[in-house]
Amino acid sequence: MTAVDPMPSATKVPDLLARARDLVEPALRQAVTRLDDQTRLVASYHLGWCDEDGRPTTGSSGKAIRPGLTLLVTEAVCGTPDPGVPGGVAVELVHNFSLIHDDLMDRDSRRRHRRTVWAVWGDATAILVGDALACLADEVLAECGSPYAARAGHALAVATRELIRGQVLDVAFEQRDDVGLAECVDMAVGKTGSLLGASAELGAILAGADPATCEAFRRYGRELGLAFQLVDDLLGIWGTPEQTGKPVFSDLRAHKKTLPVVWSLEYGGTPGQELAAWLAETGDPSEDDLQHAAVLVERAGGREWAMAEAAERVRRAGRALYVGGVQPANREQLDQLAQFVAERQL
Repeated sequence: MTAVDPMPSATKVPDLLARARDLVEPALRQAVTRLDDQTRLVASYHLGWCDEDGRPTTGSSGKAIRPGLTLLVTEAVCGTPDPGVPGGVAVELVHNFSLIHDDLMDRDSRRRHRRTVWAVWGDATAILVGDALACLADEVLAECGSPYAARAGHALAVATRELIRGQVLDVAFEQRDDVGLAECVDMAVGKTGSLLGASAELGAILAGADPATCEAFRRYGRELGLAFQLVDDLLGIWGTPEQTGKPVFSDLRAHKKTLPVVWSLEYGGTPGQELAAWLAETGDPSEDDLQHAAVLVERAGGREWAMAEAAERVRRAGRALYVGGVQPANREQLDQLAQFVAERQL
């Protein structure tokens, strides 16, 4: 593997993530070449590398938070991000497997301002291409040549199983009107926290950290994942299409049991009761209906709680590193990343 320059210490988070993307993308593209022609086309389209006909594009392939986290942790442990590159590739592949399936399950026809995989090629292709990316992640780690490859592969497999568990709960909640906040948090730990936890853990494992340090980074990533999901849920209600790539009020339109919604139902008093009645209605809501539902979540306190809870999860993430004995100099960029996740476009 070609050695790479370490990430500069005094760099803004978007620049750190762009640097991580530059380090990971060549290996990610190389991994995708293993796929058959049709699967490779669809995967490359989803990753923003080409249009539907395979013509190269310069579209966005996402913020690279997960591979960025992997490389930042690797560098914090051993002074260079280089050993973490296969881990960054693997978590990005698993993340995109989950996105392709998530779009299909939610029937979201737009992501990053263009049509999603199922909307272009159909449900079956979306399932198969997502599965292929998940398998490819296992290959990348198994063949990376690291003496810690087996440990890293096991950590990613556990996280992927947990991610799927979270998705299963998310789907099941759509059929229930009695979802409690504790259940919803547990779902978010699986759906989002597990892979961010693994992203950090893989960075530590591949850098040769001891088990206690790896566990500290995993806890950091899980707390960061909950902060990420809370902000994502806020954007799913109040985010603009420019921010999210989806229509405004997209989560309310789908009657999703997101964290601010469930908190409002459980603790929001009269506005929460009105919100429950609104969610029980059938038919397609109008834009005025959706605006009213968003107001109910805000009046119930769901928006304020989610913002405060995201900040608390960022604090817990930092605490996990402190308790785990990670030195202050090695925590700086990770603290910046956590703050960036919690404050993005609110």
